Amino acid sequence: MGVLRAEPARFSDLAGKSVTAAWRSYDLQLTIYAVLLTMVGLTMAYTNSVEDGRLALGPDSTFARGLIWAAVAAVVFVVATIFDYRWLRTLRWPVYLANLGLLVLTLAVGTGVGGASRWVAVGPLVFQFSELAKVLVVGVLAAYLAGRRERLGSLSVIVGAIVLILPPLVLVMMQPDLGTSLVFGAILAGMLFLAGASLTWLGVLAGAALASLPLIWNHVLLDYQRERILSFLNPSADPLGSGYQLVQAQIAVGSGGLFGKGLTNGTQNQLDFLPVQTTDFVFAILAEELGFVGGVVVLVLYGALIWRLLVAAWRSRDPFGTAFAGGVASIILFQLLVNIGMVLGIMPITGIPLPFITHGGASLTSLAFGLGVVQSINIRQARADW
Repeated sequence: MGVLRAEPARFSDLAGKSVTAAWRSYDLQLTIYAVLLTMVGLTMAYTNSVEDGRLALGPDSTFARGLIWAAVAAVVFVVATIFDYRWLRTLRWPVYLANLGLLVLTLAVGTGVGGASRWVAVGPLVFQFSELAKVLVVGVLAAYLAGRRERLGSLSVIVGAIVLILPPLVLVMMQPDLGTSLVFGAILAGMLFLAGASLTWLGVLAGAALASLPLIWNHVLLDYQRERILSFLNPSADPLGSGYQLVQAQIAVGSGGLFGKGLTNGTQNQLDFLPVQTTDFVFAILAEELGFVGGVVVLVLYGALIWRLLVAAWRSRDPFGTAFAGGVASIILFQLLVNIGMVLGIMPITGIPLPFITHGGASLTSLAFGLGVVQSINIRQARADW
């Protein structure tokens, strides 16, 4: 029986107990792990800024922008924690439609590299609504599953969840953004599994997805996306072209050794051999400068954070809270595995950010919002035996 089939939720609102008692349920460990990972991201932003020859706190430096976005993310986290998370469940349909509207707006007026439409500029600010869409979709899907917790074994509920997630997935794929669209698939699979959906039907759908891969390869993926996958299979075939990023990333990781070369001493970074070193391949720079030990410490922090999210899911008395926390855990776990996997050469290059560490305000702020909602769930829906 799935975790969403627990006893019916009996809300324990903040108004019904003292503020002190409510905030005892706040998960300080979860916040500490997220803050530590963000600090690792700022450290990588600093070393990338210095190695680019700019002042660390210069107006256009990666580190300065990272500090600003970290402050914005902190505010978003606090606000999301203070507000009652049930507003997200109550307003799920307006939120869903607004989410689709923002993705359509991105396609209409967005900008990007090579003709892509991924970012929307409003004055000096640039927004990537696909990152926010991940967390909003988790909220909508959590409300859907929570309302059907007694029928999670039926195919109709699973199909309904697929129908909900397909529009944002397709809109993101049209940008085109293969990496983020794959995250939506991971959200769906992770939340259905944690909710206790029928493993038989999930297996059938997984088989259908595998059977559709030839169709996707020939009619959905663009030429450069197919080229990335082929270069993953054999990067040495074109080491100065399609395989260049992967080859340079593996050189960076291998040269780091056990303890690394030290901050700002990474030659792959200093000599500008590694492209997108502040975003998709930031882990390669981390491994080169902090070594195997530094990489392991980061992985332990991720593991601890995901564990606290799963604990929050289990301890929630509200099925919506259980599903939402599980969805946020699915986002972080999938992006972690794919990002580090592509740096190590065991996953295709898909442009998925490394949570909290990849430089990017949209990703960090969206994750802060998701974690804030989880904390709101913690302080309002903790089990009595916490």
